[in-house]
Amino acid sequence: MSTNQVDSVSGDDDRDTDGPSFADLGIDERILAAIADVGYESPSPIQAATIPPLLSGADVVGLAQTGTGKTAAFAIPILMGLEATGRSPRALVLAPTRELAIQVAEAFGRYAAHIPGLHVLPIYGGQSYGVQLSGLRRGAHVVVGTPGRVIDHLEKGTLDLSQLQYLVLDEADEMLKMGFQEDVERILADTPSDKQVALFSATMPPAIRKISKQYLHDPVEITVKAKTSTATNITQRWVLVSHQRKLDALTRVLEVESFEAMIIFVRTKQATEELAEKLRARGFSAAAINGDIAQNQRERTIGQLKSGSLDILVATDVAARGLDVDRISHVVNYDIPHDTESYVHRIGRTGRAGRSGEALLFVAPRERHLLKSIERATRHPLTEMQLPSVEDVNAQRVTKFGDAITENLASSNLALFRKLIEDYEREHNIPLADIAAALALGSHDGDNFFMEPEPEPVERPQRDRPLRERPARRLDEDRGGAHHRVSGTELATYRISVGKRHRVVPGAIVGAIANEGGLRRSDFGHISIRPDHSLVELPAQLPAETLEALRRTRISGVLIQLQLDQGPPQHRTFSRGQRREREGAKRPERRKPRS
Repeated sequence: MSTNQVDSVSGDDDRDTDGPSFADLGIDERILAAIADVGYESPSPIQAATIPPLLSGADVVGLAQTGTGKTAAFAIPILMGLEATGRSPRALVLAPTRELAIQVAEAFGRYAAHIPGLHVLPIYGGQSYGVQLSGLRRGAHVVVGTPGRVIDHLEKGTLDLSQLQYLVLDEADEMLKMGFQEDVERILADTPSDKQVALFSATMPPAIRKISKQYLHDPVEITVKAKTSTATNITQRWVLVSHQRKLDALTRVLEVESFEAMIIFVRTKQATEELAEKLRARGFSAAAINGDIAQNQRERTIGQLKSGSLDILVATDVAARGLDVDRISHVVNYDIPHDTESYVHRIGRTGRAGRSGEALLFVAPRERHLLKSIERATRHPLTEMQLPSVEDVNAQRVTKFGDAITENLASSNLALFRKLIEDYEREHNIPLADIAAALALGSHDGDNFFMEPEPEPVERPQRDRPLRERPARRLDEDRGGAHHRVSGTELATYRISVGKRHRVVPGAIVGAIANEGGLRRSDFGHISIRPDHSLVELPAQLPAETLEALRRTRISGVLIQLQLDQGPPQHRTFSRGQRREREGAKRPERRKPRS
């Protein structure tokens, strides 16, 4: 395997102005015209390194992060060599998510704008089969799909890969992480042996290396080394805020920061819906996307974000993968990610198309170590930010109120309403200022126009006498509902409706509850797995929304129905003296032996 390494700064529009031009790479006029329409002036490093070997017919392994321009790196050579005849697909691109599949298909369409008669079709789960079947019957020269849906069409006999010339595995490591390895190998086995293959991955784990050796022929390996993991045009800040104050902190940021569009990342699907609803209640234009939302609704929501009719998207990591909207100016990590790769992917949603972007990270006091990990991995120190004060928010509200008046003074309908108000003034003899204030009151909540400081939490008075520390209670003592403290956190025993017969293990319990409830591993105490249920020690004071989310959580497909454990029925117990009295009442008194 030949190797070509290229140093590059990560970023979607990272163009090497000192390197070759697109024309220097031997690209034909039709595609050069499309590239000019898109606005690209020069190739990115991975494009400059990848396009020539692909044009020469070689297989390629490209190691590059998301956002380095790799879609054009494989789309342009494929379009140049494609035989756009017949109805069978000539190129197949496999992508891990439907969002990425749609994004890649759209990119192919842009680069093929001046190639008449060429058809591109995305196929993915969540979309009706009817649309995809119609597209396949009409003929699709390039198919971009997720592995699961491609397998479905192969099994139904609706997708014919016998004429395939090109196969691309995009973000191959993500496909394997998501459990698609068998599907990918099955698809590869069903394709012609003389096809050209391009594999792109951010990392090269053993499974990817195995696929490369088995299915690629003497591939050229191209590595794009990133000098930094985050784009330099993104300003990264962090703010220290407790979990209980996050919504208040976010509200202050939204009111004071000037933003065009924003993505707010949370950990759980439940949290996307809850936070979006709370933001709408505060007057913000917000919507949620997560894995449970139907694809047509998802596409409609993203379309609203692109058009400007929606300003805020609340999303999980998986739901936002592949999302490409130029007008996103801000990314807020409402819940801090537990791995640095997720952080890099999240903030990569802003600063697109050469624009500057803003990334804000909420950090709870116990999460400072995660902040340090992000700074070490990205080699980019984040700037601490002070939250806007109540005075800042109120000053901004007054400014916006004045701006709205100024804007409305320029309206062509002003004369109509001026006459109505003058008539009202003469008829009721009320000052104009009072009339204006009454009209403003009709469009604003006077009681809540100014933000009030949140009351400080009331500290419970300390007892005069310190409590004696007690050892942690064992779960098998069967003392239902009992609490104890571990490392300063009061824990209680909860019961969940999965046990040994469901083949659950402690790791599955911790993973599911931590993910859906937004908990940390340090929040867990003892776990005892019983035949038909399990007992788990968790913080005693779980928020109501967390409890509700966990009641609806499933482990091994079973609804866990989390609730406080009440223990077994309490049986009546007796002291030794009482027991003797009872025994004495029941048994006849023994006679003393005669002497």
